[in-house]
Amino acid sequence: MTLETDYLVIGAGATALSFVDTLLAQDPDCDVVMVDKHSSPGGHWNDAYSFVALHQPSALYGVEGVPLGTDRIDESGPNKGFFEQASGPEVVAYFQSVMRDHLLPTGRVRYYPNCEYIGDHRFRNVLSGEETGVTVKRKLVDTTYFATSVPTTHKRKFEVSEGVRVKVPGKLPDLWRDPASVPEHFVILGAGKTAMDAGVWLLEAGIAPDRITWVKPRESWLINRTITQPGEQFFESTVGGQIKLMKAAATAESVPALFHQLERDGAMLRIDTDVEPEMFHYATISEGEVKRLRLIKNVVRKGRVHEIDSGKMVLAEGEEAVPENTLFIDCTASAVSPKPVYPQWEEGKITLQLLHVPLVTLNAAVSAFVEANFDTDEEKNALCKPVSFVDDIDGYAGTLLGTGMNRFLWASNPKVSAFLSQSRLDPGAPTVRWLKENAPERLAVAAEMPAATMAAVTNLQKLVAQAEAKRG
Repeated sequence: MTLETDYLVIGAGATALSFVDTLLAQDPDCDVVMVDKHSSPGGHWNDAYSFVALHQPSALYGVEGVPLGTDRIDESGPNKGFFEQASGPEVVAYFQSVMRDHLLPTGRVRYYPNCEYIGDHRFRNVLSGEETGVTVKRKLVDTTYFATSVPTTHKRKFEVSEGVRVKVPGKLPDLWRDPASVPEHFVILGAGKTAMDAGVWLLEAGIAPDRITWVKPRESWLINRTITQPGEQFFESTVGGQIKLMKAAATAESVPALFHQLERDGAMLRIDTDVEPEMFHYATISEGEVKRLRLIKNVVRKGRVHEIDSGKMVLAEGEEAVPENTLFIDCTASAVSPKPVYPQWEEGKITLQLLHVPLVTLNAAVSAFVEANFDTDEEKNALCKPVSFVDDIDGYAGTLLGTGMNRFLWASNPKVSAFLSQSRLDPGAPTVRWLKENAPERLAVAAEMPAATMAAVTNLQKLVAQAEAKRG
């Protein structure tokens, strides 16, 4: 079988759906074919643990044409006082609705689940084995370059002896089904946001902190959720946090010094203030979550786990005894692995990458707008310069600088600027529109931002050069 389409899109996750949603809105004549391995839209959200939630407020995620959430302020739990963060099941249901009720009814999207792209404009149904060719009149769009790894699908990198219980986080909510199998002790493996989520879940479920051991190969810097909130009620604190970020970036003599200044300013957090972080993945957390996680005192800092035997763990820097009746929770999957970047637009192909870290759905929406409203690949690449994902601390200067430069390019282009001013995915746009109409005097707090940003750019360039020199 052979199909014909304008755009063949590989993937049906958040990035793909955001791109297609904006593309359809900007180009009323285009036709799209989407192929994805999963049986339903939503990408890695289909594989995520049930108690996962967005890092960011629901209002800033998803596709332009369909709001996510109800703009509710949470009144209980670790996120109390902040805008709601959709749970994993809520996000999956949202993306299913986006496809079923928003994209497919246009008649311009054909969606093929359970299918893998095999190259040369062909895809194969993973259940039936049937292959389909596609005549692509405009572009192949690869939305999988920065595909996310989740616990249920990643390949374990350590050995496990027979009889040792190792589960992914998604199995924790099933423990109630067999109370007799509830372990004496829990060991969380990993230091990222998944591990933090698992720790909070165990504590909220009533597990005493002394029954939990946490293996943390690295400590991480974390963004304080206080500075990421949309809405007019948070405008001063959010803009103030961004101004503090720019001012700190303008004066820091090193990237670690930048993080420490942001910690003093309340923009960054760390769980253990006695340990110097080596990792930053843009994880966002509330002070309520940090307070809970600090209750876990049994923290093992001997590097990554290599092997688990009955009663002990073998780690990179030694061994650690654990109770015999222990459940190990594997949170070692890395959300996004750093990869080299290159131009998004090439001959007949778009490879979606990060432009505004870490707002992946905004990246995709801007890319679709640029694709539909500019003529040449040269023009498009000049407006969208991919940014490397940060892994270690020193990489933060580069992501800040790259994101800032893209924001400058977008603000300087009348077309892109007008699009962003109306975008629900752009963090400040809805609030700024509301304030212009209802309380314009409050916008004065943002007057410092342009000068602070310009000063930051010069110093960030120096910090990036330092980081590159350190890497050799």
